[in-house]
Amino acid sequence: MSRILATAATEFRIALRNRWVAIAIAMMAVFSLALAAAGSAPTGALGVDRLSVTVASLTSLAVYLVPLVALLMSFDAISGEIERGTLPLLLTYPASRAQIVLGKFLAHMAVLALAMAVGYGLAAAVTLGADGAAQAGLEALLRLFWTSLVLGAVFLGVGYLISALSRRPSGAAGMAIAVWLVLIVLYDLALLALVVADKGGALIGRVLAPALVASPADAFRLYNLAVSEATAAAAGLAGAAATIPPAWPLASLLIWPFAALGLAVLAFERVRP
Repeated sequence: MSRILATAATEFRIALRNRWVAIAIAMMAVFSLALAAAGSAPTGALGVDRLSVTVASLTSLAVYLVPLVALLMSFDAISGEIERGTLPLLLTYPASRAQIVLGKFLAHMAVLALAMAVGYGLAAAVTLGADGAAQAGLEALLRLFWTSLVLGAVFLGVGYLISALSRRPSGAAGMAIAVWLVLIVLYDLALLALVVADKGGALIGRVLAPALVASPADAFRLYNLAVSEATAAAAGLAGAAATIPPAWPLASLLIWPFAALGLAVLAFERVRP
């Protein structure tokens, strides 16, 4: 454990030096404040507290922003070591490759947690300052925080896997953006095209729910919406969130980080300095 923590401390200092901590915090703070200021207009019509509606808006933000930040932080975690020629030195340390990956993972998770705490905290402060009764939504905000961390963990693992497979930061960067586009944007567009093509037929009932649960981004969004009082504020997935048991997307979301990190460690084991 001490070896993992030592690696994590080193990686966190590198993230500080490379401005990743400042960049992640700034991105989360700016977008969260913007949604807190503009995303609570429908509260009167929905009959829910203002913070719960803000959390629903933040969920839509997190599903795009958190995976992107996680991939940008992790895509060169291994390929960067190879290009800089520091991988042979790193492998001489008394730490296994799995411990090295876990150390990098803890450091990047700390950066994500700090960025989310600042971003979501500012959004909550603005919302509570405007409406003291909005504190009823604090539970939803805490749930969003820890599920966002789990979602970030998934894409950190995916980023390490990409980094180990590509061996070059330039190639890893292209693969990371491609993975983000496919899993976050194009996947949902493909499901939407399926819905339109099937015109509400029997195929939708058999395919749509499993396909949504299988995606970590959609599982994150479905779970937060399924247990939220402001489901109606999130257009598009409100119906699906109401029909899929919350345990399904939660289980999918919790399994994904272990699968992604496991594959990343296996890929790293095959890398030769």
